[in-house]
Amino acid sequence: MSENLTSLAYLAAAVLFILALRGLSHPETARRGNLFGIIGMAIALLATALHPGMSLGGLGLVLLGLIIGGAIGAVVALRISMTALPQLVAAFHSLVGLAAVFVAAAALNAPEAFGIGTPGAIRLESLIEMSLGLAIGAITFTGSLIAFAKLQALMSGAPITYRFQHQINLGLGILLALLIIGFVASGGSQVLFWLIALLSLALGFLIIIPIGGADMPVVISMLNSYSGWAACGIGFTIQNLALIVTGALVGASGAILSYIMCKGMNRSIINVLLGGFGAETATAAGGVVGEKAVKSGAPEDAAFILKNASKVIIVPGYGMAVAQAQHAVREMADVLKGEGVEVKYAIHPVAGRMPGHMNVLLAEANVPYDEVFELEAINNEFSTADVAYVIGANDVTNPAAKSDPRSPIYGMPILEVEKAKTVLFVKRSLAPGYAGIDNELFYHDNTMMLFGDAKKVTEEIVQALGR
Repeated sequence: MSENLTSLAYLAAAVLFILALRGLSHPETARRGNLFGIIGMAIALLATALHPGMSLGGLGLVLLGLIIGGAIGAVVALRISMTALPQLVAAFHSLVGLAAVFVAAAALNAPEAFGIGTPGAIRLESLIEMSLGLAIGAITFTGSLIAFAKLQALMSGAPITYRFQHQINLGLGILLALLIIGFVASGGSQVLFWLIALLSLALGFLIIIPIGGADMPVVISMLNSYSGWAACGIGFTIQNLALIVTGALVGASGAILSYIMCKGMNRSIINVLLGGFGAETATAAGGVVGEKAVKSGAPEDAAFILKNASKVIIVPGYGMAVAQAQHAVREMADVLKGEGVEVKYAIHPVAGRMPGHMNVLLAEANVPYDEVFELEAINNEFSTADVAYVIGANDVTNPAAKSDPRSPIYGMPILEVEKAKTVLFVKRSLAPGYAGIDNELFYHDNTMMLFGDAKKVTEEIVQALGR
């Protein structure tokens, strides 16, 4: 394959990647978008394998990598549960970052293979791109590993803070910038290269470890952006058009998504990076807060209320994901619709542990897309709903975001479920959410708590509806 044909193939792959992103922006076109992405990646891999500069030995290594990586990916995809997708995404991001580090090391040690110069005489712009790709890739690697550990409950999901953490991170950031400048000025010092790598690995660890579980959706999209920019920087270093375009697409889309997530929480990305949201600062949860008592009920009580409703809005949260209750929820909705009840689903942009988490789970249960609505489109309908069925959502429904200026979530847009005639709240206990604060909705007069496993409670409601 000639250079021109390779460039044309990379361009076609880039167009397909853009179509993939467009498709993935809406549930109805997500499958098609995913298919476009697969085809684009297949074209890019084929073009790379048939590149005119590819030797037989190199081609063999590429094919070996494809077989090993493809086999691992297939096994993981088949075995992973939908509830584990957030940590899977974090793990994949870590691999992208590690790949950027390895490619940067290869380019430094064999620059002539990439056409960027010779050892000790590497082009200035390539050194800049290489060092930036190395730093971002290493930060992405360790940062993603910490995100994975928090999501997998291998370490506490609460922020892990320490004295002078911001000053230390700032100092390390300045030192990293100085090392990059020194590396470029030295013409590609091996010592400085590995010092940049080590310092960046430490920074990735230190940046993510203070961030609490409530910010995980932002962290996932932010690390996604980092991995894209790392790939883009390395793409410039090795003059690979596919990496440049793909990395820029992933980096830009991840940054935009991070902005959307922050807007959904009424916070800035700087505020997220400084950590602290999600700290366990709430008072211990119990049956009474002050003089307010909780009203709880049984699945049979909920079934009676639901059966006599004309409009029900279901609000899924991470508790639904943990209990894998999405299929039971879909079954309950089908029974209600069979009784003539209008059923809709309300999705908060940061519900769950990654962007779009609830949409993915509902899609797995084959919930009709036209019944699923984002916050802006559904909020004004809660006042006309007979029942809001909240299953595992907590912070995203907490009225304190509107009423308590002292609350850490004050100003965050929430799903206004408290306006429904009756709120059925499914939760294991009165424990606070990731923001670490009590949910005053538990104690409203129109709220009935349904304590227990979300899947079991919903299944019992379905059984009661059928009687």
